[in-house]
Amino acid sequence: MRVDLTGPWWQSAPSTEHADASSQNGAMPTPAQQVGEERFRLREVALTAYGPTIVNATGHGAVAPVLALRARELGADVGTAALVVGLLGVGMLIASLPAGALVARIGERRTLFGAGLLDAVIMLAAAASGSVLLLAVAVTASGATWTAFLLARQGFMIDAVPAHQRARALAALGGSHRVGLLVGPLLGAGVIHVGGLRWVFVLAAVTSALSGLMALLMPDLGSERRRPGSTQLSVWSVLRAHRRTLLTLGSAVVVLSASRSVRTSLLPLWADHVGIAASTTSLIFALAAAVDIAMFYPGGWVMDHYGRTLVAVPVVLTVAVGSLLLPLTAAAWSVAAVVGLIAVGNGLGSGIVMTLGADSAPTEGRAQFLGGWRLCGDVGLSGGPLLISAVASVAPLAAACVVVGGVGLLGTGWVGYWTRRADRSRLGAISRR
Repeated sequence: MRVDLTGPWWQSAPSTEHADASSQNGAMPTPAQQVGEERFRLREVALTAYGPTIVNATGHGAVAPVLALRARELGADVGTAALVVGLLGVGMLIASLPAGALVARIGERRTLFGAGLLDAVIMLAAAASGSVLLLAVAVTASGATWTAFLLARQGFMIDAVPAHQRARALAALGGSHRVGLLVGPLLGAGVIHVGGLRWVFVLAAVTSALSGLMALLMPDLGSERRRPGSTQLSVWSVLRAHRRTLLTLGSAVVVLSASRSVRTSLLPLWADHVGIAASTTSLIFALAAAVDIAMFYPGGWVMDHYGRTLVAVPVVLTVAVGSLLLPLTAAAWSVAAVVGLIAVGNGLGSGIVMTLGADSAPTEGRAQFLGGWRLCGDVGLSGGPLLISAVASVAPLAAACVVVGGVGLLGTGWVGYWTRRADRSRLGAISRR
């Protein structure tokens, strides 16, 4: 392989397909691959990967803490408001497999562009909605575009980053999402103060459109896989071939994602329950995002050097403990303390789901597999709020906190078991090189 050290990194860096094949076969990287890996720096993908993510996440970060509050403003009860939040995950769940097929067919760049523009239209519809039903439809549709965006950016990073820096790169990708979650609530608090909850969705529409346009700056690294005449594997054939991984390690991803969904569903409802203003809730979420940002790079470094388990377990454990503590809180400072605790684990596990997916993804049918992987995550993202909605519909909100905490404690052991097995398998493959 000829390596042109004077050209752009995406022209000279070796294809990740070759790197993955070497890893799976237990072979040492070729000299050309080593040169490509040595000259790679994370800053080289800062604009193309992290820029659109920060911008897009800013809008989602502004909407997340007030989505349940907007539903309440339109007349929803607590259980229905939690259901509306959960529909974001339902939309992601429905779109996971189609999004994988879409990325395989048109590529990451076009998917990011289309998803950004479509989400902008959806957010404008959410801003104009005058009923809970219309808001629910918009939230579901936004979840569908969001999962396509997530899947496409993950595929781009797998192509762009050498395997030995994968966890740090994907942790930084998750961290860039958290930067948006920090900036979003701060902007959202100002927008709420000036114009009300409705205008937060207009802000999200602007950021979604801008992120789609920014995606046009990225190279189309997987174009060779979509050349005319190339064979496209069906989604179902790829899922069947890798069903064992999806049913075992994928089940741990369900638990991880369900734990992460708690912060955008249970916590805002509890803040409203104890009488905290919407603008204050946004500021609390901004605090949590700041903690996330502080933890994402250490978490990526730990994953690359000591394995995935050490960051996966705290994600679930801190949510479990925080949920059990939440009924004891009644003031903004105590709610913020619980949110901060959960943010420590969540930030440490930044990029963990994407990293586990990248570790497990095959060379052939990668986008289709990652669609199935996102399905596992989206089952958790939708299942967490739906569980909260079901409990809150028949019992006090404090009961939902206790149920989430108890399930989280059980889930901690499950996640630890399967991620530890995955670590051993991955390290065994490396030692055989």
